[in-house]
Amino acid sequence: MAFKVTVIGAGSVGFTKTLISDLLKVPEFAECEFALTDINPHNLDMVRQIIETIVSVNKLPAKVTATTDRRAAITGARYIMSCVRVGGLEAFSSDISIPLKYGVDQCVGDTICAGGILYGQRNIPVILDFCKDIREVAEPGALFLNYANPMAMNTWAAEMYGGVNVVGLCHGVQHGAHQIAQVLGVDDSELDYVCSGINHQTWYIDIRAKGRKVGKDELIAAFEAHPVYSRQEKVRIDVLKRFGVYSTESNGHLSEYLPWYRKRPEEIGRWIDMSDWIHGETGGYLRYSTERRNWFETDFPMFKEQASKPLSEVKRTSEHASYIIEAMETGRVYRGHFNRRNNGIITNLPDDAIIESPGYVDRFGINMIEGITLPTACAATCSVSVSVQRLSVEAAMSGDIDTLKLAVLHDPLVGAICTPDEVWAMVDEMVVAQAQWLPQYADAVPAARERIAKSTVKTRDWEGAARKRVRSVEELREMSGAHH
Repeated sequence: MAFKVTVIGAGSVGFTKTLISDLLKVPEFAECEFALTDINPHNLDMVRQIIETIVSVNKLPAKVTATTDRRAAITGARYIMSCVRVGGLEAFSSDISIPLKYGVDQCVGDTICAGGILYGQRNIPVILDFCKDIREVAEPGALFLNYANPMAMNTWAAEMYGGVNVVGLCHGVQHGAHQIAQVLGVDDSELDYVCSGINHQTWYIDIRAKGRKVGKDELIAAFEAHPVYSRQEKVRIDVLKRFGVYSTESNGHLSEYLPWYRKRPEEIGRWIDMSDWIHGETGGYLRYSTERRNWFETDFPMFKEQASKPLSEVKRTSEHASYIIEAMETGRVYRGHFNRRNNGIITNLPDDAIIESPGYVDRFGINMIEGITLPTACAATCSVSVSVQRLSVEAAMSGDIDTLKLAVLHDPLVGAICTPDEVWAMVDEMVVAQAQWLPQYADAVPAARERIAKSTVKTRDWEGAARKRVRSVEELREMSGAHH
């Protein structure tokens, strides 16, 4: 089989290497063409070297191309994957720092909350450019696989306004399931589950260990008895006790989608764990990403060395993309969890929402399992986020700053902390700071600047409840040296 797969944002070197290695583990795909594209020529060149090494070491006939010309990369492609971060770490940094001035302490800030909403505003115009290229120059009926956050907003825009066949993919469901298997003492392959909801707020509504149904009490006891998770996942365990179901999302992520755990600075410490950024550290993902970027040049020789291992020794990961493409091309059926438009799949969420739920893939494409009903508390929490996402997509499409302010006002965590005046001031400040990535708000920027100059809203210079500083490459090298 020879078809073309394009990776947009291929400069995410580690992730691109994973996606393409997974595809090359499928014997039928040895002759495919992998087209890499990125706006950063330096990173693009590094990833090209890594993928070419994999192809040559394994003596595969696959073709590898790399170009900064996105349209050329998409031309003739059957599958297009996106893992872009619009605005990079510079924009991400203001997603975290500006809300802190108004008391909003985020761990990740890439899904909803003030940071996630602004991230969506930066992404959606770019996603729609990708969709235009896909409609015009990709193979007819091409599938767009979106890996980029904010997952629901990006997929919603592509689905509703992009005119392409799109699926959103995330690995949160697999990671949470791995935890559940660990606490229950079974192998990953012995755990079956139905997990459904919206991206980053998906719920394990039916769990079977070796075919036996696992109830709420057994799961709570298993998590509380676990020496590590009992410390790291306090928010998730608390929500499990109250809602009766476990959530896919990490402690830090989940804590910022709900209005209860991060609204009082003096309470935040009770719910988070500082052993790793993902358990709730203020701006944790930003710090981690910044350290990784600085460390990247140092990592490159290691990535390249790993690439020269024969593929027979490389384990295929649990990322959905290679399995979806394998199922569509070979007819080998795959069951996974996918982000698609709801249209009645989950009975108690709105039809226009982008939901994450189980589906099967074969030559007919992705077919979702319909008629799932979430526990009412889970549906309530998801519905609030869906409303925020809907307003955010509307704002990104119209470039209307008042709609954007309403989206942020309705965010659960922001609403638990800020007054309407504070929200209006915060959004003005974020739009001005990120103007270069927000073309649709160009007309709104001058008036926002004037309002900021006259604003009487009090802000503070606050680092957050649990901020850690970014470590230098030298410190990281010393630490990793200590680990080797």
